[in-house]
Amino acid sequence: MQRPTMQDVAARAGVSRALVSLVMRDSPKVSEHRRRAVLAAAAELGYRPHTMARSLASRTSNIIGVLVSDLHNAFFADVVEAMDGAAQQAGLELILNTGRRSPTRERTALSSLLAFRPGGIILLSPVLAAAAIREASTQCPVVLVSRSSSVPGVDTVDDDGETGSALAVDHLVALGHRRIVHFDGGAAFSATPRRKGYLTAMRRHGLEPLVVPSEHTDEAGVAAVRKLLTVFSPNNFPTALVCGNDFNAVGAMSALEDAGLRVPQDVSVVGYDNSSLAALRHVALTTIDQPRTEIGRLAIEALAQRLHADRTDPVRQRVQPALIVRATTAAPAD
Repeated sequence: MQRPTMQDVAARAGVSRALVSLVMRDSPKVSEHRRRAVLAAAAELGYRPHTMARSLASRTSNIIGVLVSDLHNAFFADVVEAMDGAAQQAGLELILNTGRRSPTRERTALSSLLAFRPGGIILLSPVLAAAAIREASTQCPVVLVSRSSSVPGVDTVDDDGETGSALAVDHLVALGHRRIVHFDGGAAFSATPRRKGYLTAMRRHGLEPLVVPSEHTDEAGVAAVRKLLTVFSPNNFPTALVCGNDFNAVGAMSALEDAGLRVPQDVSVVGYDNSSLAALRHVALTTIDQPRTEIGRLAIEALAQRLHADRTDPVRQRVQPALIVRATTAAPAD
């Protein structure tokens, strides 16, 4: 069966195609009687408006493209869910793509989203080159999440990563830890402020910092622990880890268990993001909270303001992190 068209709906309702178009655009110019007739005909036929065609015809679009850095990361899923709720309230529709943390693949994914001629683009922690982001901003409004920017056509929403990592270090020091290691976030742009916050806090407490190269993945957390085990024996292993994110922390805990080290009795572990993964009862990860719902809402609101309120000046919004203490941190045994 062919997909029903607007002309089919018009014929079923006994009205013109132009009137059906007005109803689908929710125009106030249509009487309630005719509106009900058109909607009833559309329901009977199973007609759904072609969103992209409607956007091209009106030269405006309610489609918002979202590029997600890593679909495996529960934090991103939580933020996208918040975006979806905020988008529905704003009358916007989301389409998703991912580049799997690869600059080349992200560029391809971004081109695919731009081909829909969206009203705006949200880039969720991208590793894209700045030039690609600048180019996209000349085609539609762009919001960067978890990454800063100075491009005039780009709005940003991120958290204060320096403060977040410092909160983790301060918590561990208050418990009595002195040998605290940081697993770095690698190419992720959020890794730089988190690393800086760790280093600053360690030096403020008069402690020797140790940063281990890693990535924001569970596999990288496993690899970082294994690397530490080549330097330290289980008997003199660092007593606490500040991991780049929750995913990284879960991988680290798995590798610690494989090495016979208990969490938190032998090694305390702190993550970052407070994703839904961290809150699972069998994980119960102490972590730094990024307010995921607020981040998603602010990103959608920034685009809505560009689209509906004709705002042109960029906005830079920063949310504040908070320490969430669960079961993976405790006083050191020694």
